[in-house]
Amino acid sequence: MIPPTAIRRGLCAAIALLFSATPGQAQVVRAPNPARPITVRHGFAVDRLARIDTMLAEAVRREEIGGLVALVLRDDAVVYERAAGWRDREQRVPMTTDAIFRIASQTKALTSAAVLMLMEEGRLALGTPASRFMPTFARTTVAQRTDTGVGIVPARRPITIKDLLTHTAGISYGTDAIVADRYRAKGLGPAAGFGWYTADKTVPVCVSMDTLGTLPFVAHPGERFVYGYNTDVLGCIVERASGRPLDEFIRTRITGPLGMNDTHFFLPTRDRARLVTVYRSDSGRTARAEDGARGQGHYVDGPRVSFAGGAGLVSTARDYARFLQMIAHRGEWAGRRFLSPHTVGLMTSHQIGGLYGPGLGFGLGFETVEQYGASNLASQGTFGWGGAYGSNYKVDPAEGLVIVVMMNQLPNSSDVVARLQTMVYAAMVDSRIQH
Repeated sequence: MIPPTAIRRGLCAAIALLFSATPGQAQVVRAPNPARPITVRHGFAVDRLARIDTMLAEAVRREEIGGLVALVLRDDAVVYERAAGWRDREQRVPMTTDAIFRIASQTKALTSAAVLMLMEEGRLALGTPASRFMPTFARTTVAQRTDTGVGIVPARRPITIKDLLTHTAGISYGTDAIVADRYRAKGLGPAAGFGWYTADKTVPVCVSMDTLGTLPFVAHPGERFVYGYNTDVLGCIVERASGRPLDEFIRTRITGPLGMNDTHFFLPTRDRARLVTVYRSDSGRTARAEDGARGQGHYVDGPRVSFAGGAGLVSTARDYARFLQMIAHRGEWAGRRFLSPHTVGLMTSHQIGGLYGPGLGFGLGFETVEQYGASNLASQGTFGWGGAYGSNYKVDPAEGLVIVVMMNQLPNSSDVVARLQTMVYAAMVDSRIQH
């Protein structure tokens, strides 16, 4: 046992040493068992990022998800990249980071960019009526409930390119009860998978969209935000304004120059093995989805003639991140200009006033975060969207972040993607903004 007098002497000596330090000197006092230093890379605590691995492993074990790929970039450097679970659980094929996913509505951002490229070339303007390229849109109608049933009335004004880009044209996916029967009879709405699916069509997308123009919509242009076939109409407008099929335009003007070699409307046969199996997740656990439009789809063996600008592409996490990096760099990537900074500003800033949700907005192709806290931990100014199969992405310019999470579950009741995105922000230890 150490005598009390010795303890007092040691304490006094330590205090004297502390106060004898000359100005500018630092005395380091270490705990008896110093904690292991925190490793920080690109502003992220490595041990906190590791929590995501644990969460994903547990979600796979509980069969909450079949599998996913997550990719996080900061200032274009890879911060986190993981493949979790299975590409095909029944065949025991593990997920890989080069897996190819059906990205559904993530297609919309690329089609929106294509339209805006044509705008920059003077081939159309935001106020151009859709009917200039789509004759059946010259006299659109709106279905409204009346005391005696459903009435069909003329739209109050023409639908414009900007209406389509912002989903304020009044066009739904035709599954609304008020119009569902009419859409079903024309092969759209309930007859098209969940409404948005056209990969099994044996006619070009413009044939379907010309038919759409003859059907009643569910709101007047500019009246409210209605999510639907808007970007599929834009895909047809790209074809008619450019004189090229949509797949060719996107390949030669966007995906090819960006090096997005795994992004296609229909999967090359050589890449069949990399396509992820679709799982259903409507009861807390996943099960393999059926074949056909409401499950595995027709992206390998389908007719390959309907290039849906609203929901048709397949891609990888790395490929899609490259497109987002171009947008984050204000329209430029690898020394090539795709869009002007002003155009990207329109894409990524709120454009529709009070027609969208609280704290959120919608630009010319992206949802925007207008208030911190409206989308979990995402900063104000963040933009992004997702796809029906469960994939999602966010770009946070204030923090230099690009977050891409790819999965294929339809329907999807899991909140793993939201939890993962929150955990990414929780791992960031040198935030560039103060809240």
